[in-house]
Amino acid sequence: MAVQFRSRQRGMSLVGLIFVGGSLACLGLVAAQVFPTFMEFKAIEKAANKAKEGSSVADVRAIFDRASAVDDIKSIQGKDLEVTKAGDKIVVKFAYEREIHLAGPGYLTLKYAGQSK
Repeated sequence: MAVQFRSRQRGMSLVGLIFVGGSLACLGLVAAQVFPTFMEFKAIEKAANKAKEGSSVADVRAIFDRASAVDDIKSIQGKDLEVTKAGDKIVVKFAYEREIHLAGPGYLTLKYAGQSK
């Protein structure tokens, strides 16, 4: 009579599954808080590209403020923009920070910077 040995079981233990699930849940919570700030950054980029069509600094800032009112941008205003000229083109630069409270004294600081194309 031949004796058959069972093959060794493979897989994840319950403790490993709980650890991986908890890690993914924490990562998902952070991603859910970071995603709106990234979408706001894209809206600011779009408003800066629209604002570069102005003819003066005041005009550029007014165009940006109108676009930010439409897109509900709260992180930056027209007065925070750096408006320069490169050759015959107007360049609109911006930079700002966003803080996301994680837990207790822990914060995630995101630094965004960009310019018109």
